[in-house]
Amino acid sequence: MRHNLAARLGMWSSRHRKSAIIGWLLFVVLAAGLGGMSGLNVMTPSEEGAGDSARATRILEDAGLEKPAGEMVMVTSGASGGWKSAARDLSNALRDTGEVQRLQPPTRSEDGKSALISFEMKGDAETAGDRVQPVLDAVDKAESRHGGVTFRQFGSASSDKAFGDLLAEDFFAAEVTAVPLALGILLVAFGAVVAALLPVSLALTACAAAFGLMSLASKAVPLSETTYSVMFLMGLAVGVDYCLFYLRRERDERALGRTPETALRIAAATSGRAVLISGLSVMVAMAGLFLSGMMLFYGFAVVTIIVVLIAMLGSVTVLPALMSWLGDRIEKGRLPFMGRRRKRAPSPDSGGRFAGKLVRPVLTHPKLFAFAAGALLLVLAAPAVGMKTEQLSVPQQLGKDSPLGSASLEIAKTFPGGPSPAEIVVEADDIGSPKVRAAFAEFRDKAAASGEFGKTVEITVHKKENVAEIEVPLAGDGRDKTSRHALETLREDLVPDTIEPAVEKAYVTGELAQSVDSSEQLEGGILPVVTFIAVVTFLIMLFCFRSIVIAVTSIALNLLSVAASYGVMVAVFQHGWGDELFATEAAGAIEHWMPLFVLVILFGLSMDYHVFVVSRIREARDRGQSTANAIAEGIRSTAGAVTSAAIIMVAVFAVFATLSMQDFKQLGVGLAVAVLLDATVVRMVLLPSLMALMGERNWTVPRWLDWLPQISHGEEAEPALAGAPAATAPVAAATVASAGAAGPGAPVADRFALSEGGWEGPGHGSGGPTATATATATGYAEPPQDSWAPPRQFPEPTRDVPAAPDVPTRHLSVPQQETAYGSRDGVPPHQGRYGGPGPEWTTGNGSEHGHADRDPYAPSVPQATGRRGRIAPNGLPYSRKSRRVAGVLQLLLGFLGVGRFYTGHIWTGIAMLLTAGGGMIWALIDGILYFAKSDRTDKKGRILRG
Repeated sequence: MRHNLAARLGMWSSRHRKSAIIGWLLFVVLAAGLGGMSGLNVMTPSEEGAGDSARATRILEDAGLEKPAGEMVMVTSGASGGWKSAARDLSNALRDTGEVQRLQPPTRSEDGKSALISFEMKGDAETAGDRVQPVLDAVDKAESRHGGVTFRQFGSASSDKAFGDLLAEDFFAAEVTAVPLALGILLVAFGAVVAALLPVSLALTACAAAFGLMSLASKAVPLSETTYSVMFLMGLAVGVDYCLFYLRRERDERALGRTPETALRIAAATSGRAVLISGLSVMVAMAGLFLSGMMLFYGFAVVTIIVVLIAMLGSVTVLPALMSWLGDRIEKGRLPFMGRRRKRAPSPDSGGRFAGKLVRPVLTHPKLFAFAAGALLLVLAAPAVGMKTEQLSVPQQLGKDSPLGSASLEIAKTFPGGPSPAEIVVEADDIGSPKVRAAFAEFRDKAAASGEFGKTVEITVHKKENVAEIEVPLAGDGRDKTSRHALETLREDLVPDTIEPAVEKAYVTGELAQSVDSSEQLEGGILPVVTFIAVVTFLIMLFCFRSIVIAVTSIALNLLSVAASYGVMVAVFQHGWGDELFATEAAGAIEHWMPLFVLVILFGLSMDYHVFVVSRIREARDRGQSTANAIAEGIRSTAGAVTSAAIIMVAVFAVFATLSMQDFKQLGVGLAVAVLLDATVVRMVLLPSLMALMGERNWTVPRWLDWLPQISHGEEAEPALAGAPAATAPVAAATVASAGAAGPGAPVADRFALSEGGWEGPGHGSGGPTATATATATGYAEPPQDSWAPPRQFPEPTRDVPAAPDVPTRHLSVPQQETAYGSRDGVPPHQGRYGGPGPEWTTGNGSEHGHADRDPYAPSVPQATGRRGRIAPNGLPYSRKSRRVAGVLQLLLGFLGVGRFYTGHIWTGIAMLLTAGGGMIWALIDGILYFAKSDRTDKKGRILRG
């Protein structure tokens, strides 16, 4: 049989556990170490922007001109001129700090009750926030010395410090909260500590490796510093989701009575395949961001593709290896009152009783439920029609009542255009020529006469670089319609009429100009991105499911859930409906990069659930069930995994909704609402109702698409070996023959049986004909007669137990598998070699006793270590060398984590320390248990008695 790629990866990993696990750890350590040494290449302001504002910034960067961090303090008194002594005192205090330059005299307001003191911070503008604290202290002390006078400070340095402190606190709290939340939900879902730790550990190690590769990738594509948190968010979400789908399928198969090897193979072939399709869909969706035309989204695309790729590869490689190595120990640390996993096969509804009850009326009345679910999503999406996007200002980000936000608003109200003036960057062959000076004078006169600009137009000329900067205060508050109209007048009339004829280049930038340019770029780029994502997703789904209906339905449902998310975001954060529930106030707009980013993220993440659910439906359909029954089984069997994954993602995203900044609140609420709707309304109601309405058309393929490959969505049966009898179950994989003492008419008690599981079958007298039984791909002994007892599963490999003196010892042969599993290098399987005897069998009356060869589907294993050591009850050798290597790797990872922690990458360090510490603790506990339950062996691997 030819297994699919996911099954082959999973089977290889389970057979080469040591290589897969150590290889993964080496990859994580090397990636994190190399990335830490290379450092992150952060994009420049011009690379982060768009349009004329980015071109203006690039002129300054190319000329080596860095605009100093500007600051301003407004001094307000109750009476006209009452601010003068306080202003003089403040100016002296600022000068004494030694951190300011170009301190301007106070500028009087129109009513005479306020004055504005402007200055610049010395040194690099990027580090001004780290050096502004003495200035802040000087302002506070001056205010304390002058009662009745109010001081309000605002500027680049003070804003950088406030945002930096706020983000550091918020991100630390979010990242520290997200992991315990996910772990707690997994504990409830699995009921065991080890099973819950596995997805979180894999997600954290994937994030640690992605952090390193992200730094290396930044050499080609500069990244924003915020991409760290975006990648951690995505890495944790998809990493936990992929592992959860894999683990739940393996546990479901074990609950049905499969052997560990068979259950793992089925999980690899089904859930592993769904993980590959989902991961590919997410990466393709994120690749659409390269069509946005903005470097910021290029960075988002790169880091998300990296972390999804690593999480996907880890889920189909190292996860099967860990599951194979742990075996039943994955149930260790079971929580009280959670109940143990049932050993018998569960009922069809055991995996999703609620989902089964819900989907029953949906399939009975599909039109009604399709209309109701569609109408609900359309109602939620309706507010998105009036979406307004812009680059949020400080008051919008932090709130009007915050110290920084109120200072910005009061300064803008008293001195229009003061906090956020427009800036014109001019480049000429000779910036000091009479022609250029005359153009500047004409511009100043027309600006003053227009009435849309402030009185103070400052012109700074850099003769050496032939560059000039012109600051023009805009009327209004810097964000309203008045300010936008003034910016349009500046760009469309004043600059083209006065400055452009005399110079080579003249571009308008500034806070409002950057917001307008970015919004226009994103509005023009969203259509190509959506088209790309829709077309590529359609092709992927068509190729995987051979159904145009399923491909079109996938795109429509994903877009509908995204639209509903948009509507909720606009209702809450633009119109203020229910904003108090999120401890925020309406900003009146959506952050300019939010719609495109949320679209791509949600379109990718929705594919996780969609592929997982539709794969199970198609799997049931391929087994011969009707469409309605296949839909019911698919929804029921995936309900637990989808619900657990959705709760984790909603919880992680909701953490971001608790942050202080408006854009992160919008991101958290938008993603959480979309995932919640997608996992409930869309996957539980709308998807099954639409598929029920389409009926057999879900699986119909037009003739012109017959060339598409037929891809199996379930576990394929093994072909029968030569000489094996036909079986009603999936094609037999091995034939077992034995001579017995009882004849065909002997009572059932005299037929072959196994007290500890394994082969069962009728026997004949010695020298008589041979009876046969078949082992199917599921790991069962399949009876050729209807008088057999129910099939039994294979037990764990047992040690060689000498037969009783009066009972002849025989072992059953497995054709074409003896060399691989029954013996190694010509050594018989019952001489204590690792990989030796399989399940022990005996006749019902005890007349015959022997061993069946090792399960032909069990992974191949190495021989004895060639030295004295220990061997566990399951036959696995205790390798001190491999544990020493793992310990060294964990120590190295821990040291790297400490280094990252103390270099400012707090969350990276925490992830690496948690990974290393958890590995060490687990290794210690596992070593103690392994040592206590194991037996000593000699150099040949034989157990030493006594």
